[in-house]
Amino acid sequence: MDATTAAHSSTLPAMSRACNPAYIGAVDLTLILGPMKSGKSLELVSLLSPLQYTDTRHRVFQSARHVRDAGVVSRSGAALATVKANSLAAALDEELDVVGIDEVHMFTLGDMDVVRRLLINGTRVVAAGIDLDHRGELFAPVRALLELGPAAVTYRRAVCDRCRSFSAVYTQVLEHGEPMIRELPPSTALPDDGTYTYEPRCRTCVVLPQFTPRPTPARTGD
Repeated sequence: MDATTAAHSSTLPAMSRACNPAYIGAVDLTLILGPMKSGKSLELVSLLSPLQYTDTRHRVFQSARHVRDAGVVSRSGAALATVKANSLAAALDEELDVVGIDEVHMFTLGDMDVVRRLLINGTRVVAAGIDLDHRGELFAPVRALLELGPAAVTYRRAVCDRCRSFSAVYTQVLEHGEPMIRELPPSTALPDDGTYTYEPRCRTCVVLPQFTPRPTPARTGD
């Protein structure tokens, strides 16, 4: 593991156990979440690459909206054979033991229903992606996955590109080199095609759009 990434987790197995193909077969839904440059792809590769040497039927999907790489490639160079897809529906057309999903935040809520159906069918799912959108709120697909009750969730942190502290939990969106403070609809998955640039930032350094807070629910019984 390089100096810029490490796991910060809850309800997690030890890494050596998590990388064991037998462990993958024992967990129905595993999530790897965090900002960019936090080692999510490296962990996904570590979890799934051993399966190519087994009889486990598996497939790794990555959103076609992710155009920076041809497939799942970590910043250290480790890679997985990947199917680029606009939808996860194709995963239901095969008899698969394990389905991997990269850039899961770029898929739709409809695709999260596909994940639910895969789990009902007994398929193990390992999904990685950015958890917080440009507003600092959970992406809708990530929220939907958490509501499915994953067996294991790994939260990763990165080094903040501003202050260099190892505490980045946000992905700062930059437009022409400056923080994008335009308010977009919640859970907007911005393209990774060069239109915007991104960098990990900590809670102190991140600049989030000013948005109207959600109303506080009215109290009853007073």
